[in-house]
This record gives sequence, C-alpha cells and structure tokens, in this order.
Amino acid sequence: MCRIASLFLLHRLKGSMSGDAHDFNSIECDLSSSFFKLQSKALKEIHAILTETLGEHAPSYATVKNWVAHFKRGDFSICDAPRPGRPKTVTTPELIHQIHELILEDRRTSDKSIAEQLGISREWVGSNIHEELDMRKLSAKWVPKCLNADQKRQRCQSSEQILEFFRRDPNDFLSRLLTVDETWLYHYDQETKQHSMEWRHSGSPRPKFRVQKSARKVLASIFWDKDGILVIDYLSNGQTINAEY
Repeated sequence: MCRIASLFLLHRLKGSMSGDAHDFNSIECDLSSSFFKLQSKALKEIHAILTETLGEHAPSYATVKNWVAHFKRGDFSICDAPRPGRPKTVTTPELIHQIHELILEDRRTSDKSIAEQLGISREWVGSNIHEELDMRKLSAKWVPKCLNADQKRQRCQSSEQILEFFRRDPNDFLSRLLTVDETWLYHYDQETKQHSMEWRHSGSPRPKFRVQKSARKVLASIFWDKDGILVIDYLSNGQTINAEY
C-alpha cells in the first residue's frame, strides 16, 4: 500500500521520479488502478495517471479497461483465477515401458489406443514414441516372388527354346508364340497400405506385406499372344488339370 500511496502522491505533486519509481510490476499497477477506481476516477483518467507517472512502463489502455471492468463487477482480486488447462505429465521409465510393451504386443496399434489405455494425452504418447523409444510407423512393402532352384532351371530351358525359335524365323516369331500361365486366386480380405503400418525402431527393417489367405481358392489358367489375352480358364471345383482336360 505504501507503493500505491507513493504513486498517487507522485502524480499529485508532479515531482521528479527516481529510477525506482518506474519499477512497478503488473500486480502493483493493478492495485493502483483499483485504488484510483475507489477514488471514483474515470477509466481515461486512471490510464492518464498511470501513463504520466510510469511513462513507457505504463500498462496499455486495453489492460486498464479490463481491470476497471473487473472492479465494476465487484471483483477486486489481483490474482488470476484458477482455470483448467492441459494436465502436466511427467515422463517416467515405467510409463515409457508400458508404452513399449503395448507396441510390442500389437505393432499396428495407434497412439490414440495407447493413450486411452494408459489414461494420458495422445500428444504425449506420440512424443515419447518418437523421442524416447526412437520408433516410427512404417507401411509394409510388396516382396517379389522368390523362385527355387527347379523353377529357375525350367525358366532357363524355356528361354533357350524360345531363343532357338527366334533364330529359325525372326520375322514370324511373335505371331507363332502362345504363352500360358497358371496361378491360384485366393479369396483375400483386402488390406490397404495404411492398415499394414507397424511401429518400428529407426534401425529396424521395413515389414513385409503378406496377405492372409482364406480357405477357398481357384486355379486360373491364362492364355495370351502378341495381341493380348486369348482366354482365362477357371478350374472347376473337384477337377484336376490332366492331359484330357
């Protein structure tokens, strides 16, 4: 209260101010506005007093207006009212271990699911996954079919035969060439690239994309020549491919 009285007297006497007189914090300025309001001074007059006395250290007109509005409602408190905010979460080895365990149980789990299970914020989970565990989420990639030794040998023999046909008649080679291939078609549960994403450490290899096969499948035989596909044959259930078929 001595500081407030000094501020008021400094204004009334219009004396010279020392360096210490400028050193008023926001709470003391708030108290000063409250004091002048109790003296029945108008908003503009209060702001003028503070500006003349404190100079460049004086609060803005909008700040003084906000204070006076509080005072008019009978609220002369100079402390900020408690308000809800984002809860502070302390990073502990136990919580990081729990996050790591949930990821290892299901690498495709989401940070939202982890946050709900542990009762913490989603942002905090993501921060610890990337910074503390050094993990990132990667989608699977398609892997080309790997051939065994017999399949490689058969392809070499077929290629040599085709090359020999080409040497005999280069001009009419493509028109006389007919190709057939067979493949099993499974009833897949389609999975997108987004669904295949898994949490991995920075040094871990990318996961391989494997589709879960269902119990049912059908054998398809595809025939084509230089002009395109000639026919696609689906083997009927219970039949086998033999010389007669």
